[in-house]
Amino acid sequence: MTPPRKAQPPTFSTQEFRAALGMFATGVTIVTARTTEGQVIGLTANSFNSVSLDPPLVLWSLAQAAASLEAFRAGSHYAINVLAADQKALAERFALKGADRWAGVKFAEGMGGAPLLAGACATFECFNRSRYEEGDHVIFVGEVERCSWRQGASPLLFHGGRYYTEHPF
Repeated sequence: MTPPRKAQPPTFSTQEFRAALGMFATGVTIVTARTTEGQVIGLTANSFNSVSLDPPLVLWSLAQAAASLEAFRAGSHYAINVLAADQKALAERFALKGADRWAGVKFAEGMGGAPLLAGACATFECFNRSRYEEGDHVIFVGEVERCSWRQGASPLLFHGGRYYTEHPF
Protein backbone atom coordinates (compact mmCIF):
# COMPACT_ATOMS: atom_id res chain seq x y z
CA MET A 1 0.00 0.00 0.00
CA THR A 2 1.36 3.41 -0.99
CA PRO A 3 1.41 6.01 1.82
CA PRO A 4 -0.59 9.21 1.19
CA ARG A 5 1.38 12.10 -0.29
CA LYS A 6 -0.44 14.80 1.68
CA ALA A 7 -2.53 15.15 4.81
CA GLN A 8 -6.28 14.72 4.80
CA PRO A 9 -8.33 17.89 5.41
CA PRO A 10 -9.01 18.54 9.11
CA THR A 11 -12.20 17.22 10.67
CA PHE A 12 -12.25 20.00 13.30
CA SER A 13 -12.63 23.77 13.46
CA THR A 14 -9.88 26.27 14.24
CA GLN A 15 -11.50 26.85 17.65
CA GLU A 16 -11.48 23.11 18.40
CA PHE A 17 -7.83 22.87 17.37
CA ARG A 18 -6.93 25.84 19.58
CA ALA A 19 -8.81 24.30 22.55
CA ALA A 20 -6.98 20.99 22.10
CA LEU A 21 -3.60 22.77 21.89
CA GLY A 22 -4.47 24.64 25.09
CA MET A 23 -4.45 21.34 26.99
CA PHE A 24 -0.67 21.19 26.58
CA ALA A 25 0.74 23.03 29.61
CA THR A 26 3.73 25.22 28.80
CA GLY A 27 6.05 27.71 30.36
CA VAL A 28 5.78 31.35 29.32
CA THR A 29 8.50 33.37 27.63
CA ILE A 30 9.06 36.90 26.46
CA VAL A 31 11.21 37.01 23.33
CA THR A 32 13.18 40.25 23.07
CA ALA A 33 15.47 41.94 20.56
CA ARG A 34 16.65 45.29 19.26
CA THR A 35 15.60 46.61 15.89
CA THR A 36 18.23 47.78 13.41
CA GLU A 37 17.33 51.31 14.62
CA GLY A 38 18.12 50.34 18.24
CA GLN A 39 14.54 50.16 19.56
CA VAL A 40 13.78 47.40 22.07
CA ILE A 41 11.00 44.99 21.08
CA GLY A 42 9.45 42.02 22.82
CA LEU A 43 6.42 39.76 22.92
CA THR A 44 4.94 37.00 25.04
CA ALA A 45 5.29 33.53 23.52
CA ASN A 46 4.65 30.03 24.77
CA SER A 47 5.74 28.37 21.52
CA PHE A 48 9.27 27.59 22.72
CA ASN A 49 11.25 24.38 22.97
CA SER A 50 14.66 22.83 22.67
CA VAL A 51 15.88 21.43 19.36
CA SER A 52 19.45 20.21 19.90
CA LEU A 53 22.12 19.99 22.58
CA ASP A 54 25.03 19.95 20.12
CA PRO A 55 24.94 22.54 18.74
CA PRO A 56 22.69 24.19 21.35
CA LEU A 57 19.52 25.10 19.44
CA VAL A 58 16.07 26.28 20.52
CA LEU A 59 13.00 27.33 18.56
CA TRP A 60 9.98 29.57 18.91
CA SER A 61 7.32 30.71 16.48
CA LEU A 62 5.70 34.01 15.59
CA ALA A 63 2.54 34.75 13.61
CA GLN A 64 3.07 36.01 10.07
CA ALA A 65 0.69 38.86 10.95
CA ALA A 66 2.78 40.07 13.94
CA ALA A 67 3.89 43.69 13.71
CA SER A 68 7.38 42.78 14.96
CA LEU A 69 7.97 39.95 12.45
CA GLU A 70 10.26 41.91 10.12
CA ALA A 71 12.36 43.20 13.03
CA PHE A 72 12.89 39.64 14.32
CA ARG A 73 13.69 38.41 10.81
CA ALA A 74 16.26 41.16 10.23
CA GLY A 75 18.05 41.04 13.58
CA SER A 76 21.17 39.02 14.28
CA HIS A 77 20.21 38.14 17.89
CA TYR A 78 17.26 37.74 20.22
CA ALA A 79 16.79 36.60 23.80
CA ILE A 80 14.24 34.16 25.12
CA ASN A 81 13.34 35.05 28.70
CA VAL A 82 11.58 32.23 30.60
CA LEU A 83 9.27 33.97 33.06
CA ALA A 84 9.06 33.32 36.78
CA ALA A 85 5.77 32.82 38.62
CA ASP A 86 5.81 36.41 39.91
CA GLN A 87 6.02 37.83 36.34
CA LYS A 88 2.41 37.16 35.29
CA ALA A 89 1.67 40.88 34.89
CA LEU A 90 4.69 41.21 32.60
CA ALA A 91 3.47 38.30 30.46
CA GLU A 92 0.04 39.92 30.13
CA ARG A 93 1.54 43.33 29.27
CA PHE A 94 3.83 41.93 26.54
CA ALA A 95 0.85 40.03 25.06
CA LEU A 96 -1.15 43.26 24.50
CA LYS A 97 -1.16 45.10 21.18
CA GLY A 98 -0.38 48.80 21.25
CA ALA A 99 0.66 48.88 24.93
CA ASP A 100 3.83 50.54 26.21
CA ARG A 101 5.42 47.21 27.03
CA TRP A 102 8.74 48.58 28.28
CA ALA A 103 7.58 51.23 30.81
CA GLY A 104 9.43 50.55 34.06
CA VAL A 105 10.81 47.18 32.91
CA LYS A 106 14.29 46.40 34.24
CA PHE A 107 16.65 44.61 31.90
CA ALA A 108 20.31 44.11 31.09
CA GLU A 109 21.74 44.14 27.60
CA GLY A 110 22.55 40.76 26.09
CA MET A 111 24.11 39.58 22.84
CA GLY A 112 23.28 41.91 19.95
CA GLY A 113 21.58 44.27 22.41
CA ALA A 114 18.70 41.88 23.13
CA PRO A 115 17.12 42.74 26.51
CA LEU A 116 17.54 40.21 29.33
CA LEU A 117 14.61 40.70 31.70
CA ALA A 118 15.37 41.06 35.39
CA GLY A 119 13.85 38.27 37.48
CA ALA A 120 13.45 35.72 34.67
CA CYS A 121 13.84 32.02 35.56
CA ALA A 122 16.18 31.51 32.63
CA THR A 123 17.49 33.40 29.63
CA PHE A 124 18.73 32.12 26.29
CA GLU A 125 20.79 34.53 24.20
CA CYS A 126 20.45 33.38 20.62
CA PHE A 127 22.03 34.01 17.26
CA ASN A 128 19.19 34.20 14.72
CA ARG A 129 20.30 31.05 12.87
CA SER A 130 17.35 30.17 10.62
CA ARG A 131 13.69 30.78 9.88
CA TYR A 132 11.04 28.57 8.33
CA GLU A 133 7.65 29.70 7.06
CA GLU A 134 5.00 27.13 7.94
CA GLY A 135 1.28 27.87 7.74
CA ASP A 136 0.43 31.18 9.37
CA HIS A 137 3.65 31.30 11.46
CA VAL A 138 7.40 31.65 11.08
CA ILE A 139 9.53 29.22 13.08
CA PHE A 140 12.73 30.80 14.39
CA VAL A 141 15.66 28.54 15.25
CA GLY A 142 18.22 30.18 17.50
CA GLU A 143 21.74 29.03 18.22
CA VAL A 144 22.25 29.64 21.94
CA GLU A 145 25.45 31.61 22.60
CA ARG A 146 24.82 32.16 26.32
CA CYS A 147 22.27 30.95 28.84
CA SER A 148 21.63 31.47 32.53
CA TRP A 149 19.07 30.36 35.11
CA ARG A 150 17.99 31.01 38.69
CA GLN A 151 18.30 27.88 40.80
CA GLY A 152 14.99 27.04 42.51
CA ALA A 153 12.93 29.70 40.69
CA SER A 154 9.25 28.82 40.16
CA PRO A 155 8.09 29.18 36.54
CA LEU A 156 4.99 30.89 35.22
CA LEU A 157 2.77 28.28 33.54
CA PHE A 158 0.09 28.52 30.83
CA HIS A 159 -2.69 25.96 30.39
CA GLY A 160 -6.20 26.10 28.93
CA GLY A 161 -5.91 29.82 28.16
CA ARG A 162 -4.93 30.76 31.74
CA TYR A 163 -1.73 31.62 33.58
CA TYR A 164 -0.79 29.66 36.70
CA THR A 165 1.68 30.80 39.34
CA GLU A 166 1.48 27.47 41.15
CA HIS A 167 1.32 24.00 39.66
CA PRO A 168 -2.38 23.09 39.22
CA PHE A 169 -3.30 19.70 40.73
